[in-house]
Amino acid sequence: MNGLLFITHQTEKYSYLQSIEMALAGGCRQVQLRMKEASPAEIEKVGKKAKALCDKHKAELYIDDYVEICRNVGAAGVHLGKLDMPPSEARKMLGDSFVIGGTANTFDDIFRLKQEGVDYIGLGPFRFTTTKKNLSPILGLEGYRRILDECKINEINLPVFAIGGITVADIPHILNAGVSGIALSSTILNAENPIGETMKIINIINSLKHEEIDNCR
Repeated sequence: MNGLLFITHQTEKYSYLQSIEMALAGGCRQVQLRMKEASPAEIEKVGKKAKALCDKHKAELYIDDYVEICRNVGAAGVHLGKLDMPPSEARKMLGDSFVIGGTANTFDDIFRLKQEGVDYIGLGPFRFTTTKKNLSPILGLEGYRRILDECKINEINLPVFAIGGITVADIPHILNAGVSGIALSSTILNAENPIGETMKIINIINSLKHEEIDNCR
């Protein structure tokens, strides 16, 4: 996993499914369905519709928190927070064909998640964000650099997505710190043109990747 991961967020203007449709129309091919205040039944109902939308665009759908819903809707994988089911237990339920991600705030979190067998890390928050309650300590650029350096020293090569209050202007700096991708929600949905904003963000990420490839030649 790398590039842009869109995290759903219902606003006064857009529903969860509308937000997914706009991200997909803008070229995003990785979507996480996050519905913190909804019931499991409602999440599964929306999840099935979200899966159909993602299939139409050849995109991957990930379910936040709920392992059984991930399996029931045929999503690509599940993302587990610190208070959710342990990834090792989720792996027993899902097998090796599903992607399992985990939330981290420190290197110790990443080390533990590596031992638990996750496929990628959501590392954050970069800065304060209103889309998440009970926020962990803010990392900032220096926090990302420090943690990713520790990962290199310990030969942990999991894909790491930066998350939490990230703006378009932050993206080049965060990618240069060594993350694999950027997870966004409000930055896209609060834009005047969410589809155009998604396109712009993907172009920024892709151009930075091409620069990195050129620099390695």
